[in-house]
Amino acid sequence: MSGAGLTVPEGDLPLAGVRVVEIAHMVMGPTCGMILADLGADVVKIEPAGEGDATRRLTGSGAGYFAAYNRNKRSVALDIRSDAGREAALRLVDRADVFSENFRPGAMDRAGFGWEALSARNPGLVHVSHKGFLDGPYQERTALDEVVQMMAGLAWMTGPPGRPLRAGASVNDVMGGMFGAIGALAALRKREVTGRGEQVASGLFENCAFLVAQHIAQAAVSGQPLQPMSVRTPAWGVYDIFTARDGAQIFAAVVSEPQWAAFCAAFGASDLATDPALSTNTARVAARERLIPDVAARLAAFDGDVLCAKLGAAGLPWAAVASPEALADDAHLRASGGLVEVSVADGRAVGLPALPLGFGGRRLGMRRDAPTVGGDGREVLAEAGFDPGEIAALERAGVLTVSDRRR
Repeated sequence: MSGAGLTVPEGDLPLAGVRVVEIAHMVMGPTCGMILADLGADVVKIEPAGEGDATRRLTGSGAGYFAAYNRNKRSVALDIRSDAGREAALRLVDRADVFSENFRPGAMDRAGFGWEALSARNPGLVHVSHKGFLDGPYQERTALDEVVQMMAGLAWMTGPPGRPLRAGASVNDVMGGMFGAIGALAALRKREVTGRGEQVASGLFENCAFLVAQHIAQAAVSGQPLQPMSVRTPAWGVYDIFTARDGAQIFAAVVSEPQWAAFCAAFGASDLATDPALSTNTARVAARERLIPDVAARLAAFDGDVLCAKLGAAGLPWAAVASPEALADDAHLRASGGLVEVSVADGRAVGLPALPLGFGGRRLGMRRDAPTVGGDGREVLAEAGFDPGEIAALERAGVLTVSDRRR
């Protein structure tokens, strides 16, 4: 595991001792479970018997979902449509502090895992549902990350004018799972006072509305029609992607008056530094039509690595434009414990980002690889009080699958 010496020891993890049962697939629900697991909770993922979570078999842009959002969990593969499988899963929930799911409205109620049924069995249980929409006129609609990005205006803000474009990651699914985890933690804190659990819901659409709040406020404050981010007027005079002499793309920004002075000094731009029409950020924003081509020409005189070094030495915000796979070998993440080695379907280990949190200067690492299909079933059921004969009977009946297959 990368950065093993920089990670929080298991016994010091903040959620050590908390038990979570997850019946979830895709991204939103599994993200919630992964966050709780990374924080130290014992998260048991209940998957369908046989082939397990269908997310394991996604291709295309979904090929990485399972590996990305299921580390630090244990897997039990049960047929919860059968009486025996349902009862086995319920016995696991009886011992849990948190239950997390992300299926369509009513699906968990029909399966016997709704809030009313589970809280009657386990009054201290925190029940977290990850939904497309919270209660209201839209609550029965089917949602996806892309659906809510279109509805809430995020795609409109992301793409060029007239060409709405979804963000380049599952931002609402991931953040929706994060808010589910926040809700679970708040409910656990409340339980310390009341002794009772809580029903928590996280909404995908509401999450996207929360993301675009800055733009709603911008329209109200400015009184001006919004423009997509690709053609917006930035809040700062220099805030752009520039092309270096060798073709490298470098983002550079100047967001304060001291930074403007540092920029002009670093690039020998005394003429810009003394131009009264560029003396304030507001003035530079107004002058962008002539300022940005001038800055671009100056920066184009340097190769990318030299340009980055000069910007960094001047204390300016900068970034070389990169693709996501480059992060698997990022020097900072490697050195700081910011990557954990997770196995993908063919058994190769891939460095994936840890939670972006530090505890006392240490990072949250990985205790368990992404689980194989039902690979922890016998162990988990035994802990819940099942004797070897009961476990064997469930296996013989095809209700319980125990496998070392990642797919």
